[in-house]
Amino acid sequence: MEPTTLLEAIKIFSAPANCHDYLVARRWPDGVTCPHCGSENVLYQPKYNRWQCSTSHDRRQFTLKTGTVMEESPIGLDKWLPAMWLISSNRNGISSWELHRALKVTQKTAWFMLHRIRLGMQDEGHGGKLGGPGSEVQIDETFCGGKARNMHKNKRIQGGQGGSGKIIVLGALERWGKVRATVVSDRKKKTIQPFVQANVEPGTEIHSDEHGDTWRLENDEYTHKVVNHLETYVNGSVTTNSIENFWSLLKRGINGTYVSVEPFHLFRYVDEQAFRFNNRLPMADGERFSYLVRKIVNKRLTYAELTGKVGVRPAEAF
Repeated sequence: MEPTTLLEAIKIFSAPANCHDYLVARRWPDGVTCPHCGSENVLYQPKYNRWQCSTSHDRRQFTLKTGTVMEESPIGLDKWLPAMWLISSNRNGISSWELHRALKVTQKTAWFMLHRIRLGMQDEGHGGKLGGPGSEVQIDETFCGGKARNMHKNKRIQGGQGGSGKIIVLGALERWGKVRATVVSDRKKKTIQPFVQANVEPGTEIHSDEHGDTWRLENDEYTHKVVNHLETYVNGSVTTNSIENFWSLLKRGINGTYVSVEPFHLFRYVDEQAFRFNNRLPMADGERFSYLVRKIVNKRLTYAELTGKVGVRPAEAF
């Protein structure tokens, strides 16, 4: 029971039993275990649609949503699963207003659902570093945000460099491979070098634009080649065109689908686009969706955390 199209997904997940079976098979492929203690000695209670752990501890009862991004959500799986399909398969994403009309939920609920799903899309860093000897990795940065002259003064102060209101996103992309991207406070050496060292294997050939001369790594672990965009966009095999293609996809989603993104939420949209990019063709929509469903476990985002009522917003941490 693996949907391959949106139409099939809607038909399959319209039945609660199908939603239950699909999620159980991906969350617990080796058998249901207690999310609190890990015990396999659990008993399913079909009348209440939940399990009970036989081990004595607090919160012995749990459901499919316990310990996932859907925890404590009153929204049914028949809406959660189609929402995951839509955001994982649409190249430019889906806005909360579109999702609210498609699922018959409020726009506020759709917005919260999308951000929780984006948490599931985050890269946990288990895939290792990019590149390696003989590989090429492109390093580049981009600026996200509207024109400063069109912003309120408070917006210009809140984000970006020099009151421009722009937020900087730094990325590393292995040629024909995956991308890593994150929101950063500036383009200085002390910021870019640790990012490169944390995400790129030593021995890799690094390609960057002319700004790379300001943050060159002061060791022989990497071969660093620069292409000057004032002169050319490709110098032999040295180019940043692939990472700039990713920036194009990111901005197409932000400007065309989401229209307005707050600086303290930008990293979530970057994670979303990176997930789709890293799991592009030949991975089909159904495979990408199934992979996302398996990634929503052991992650939690409350509304208070999302709106900055608890914790520190990323933009404020700069």
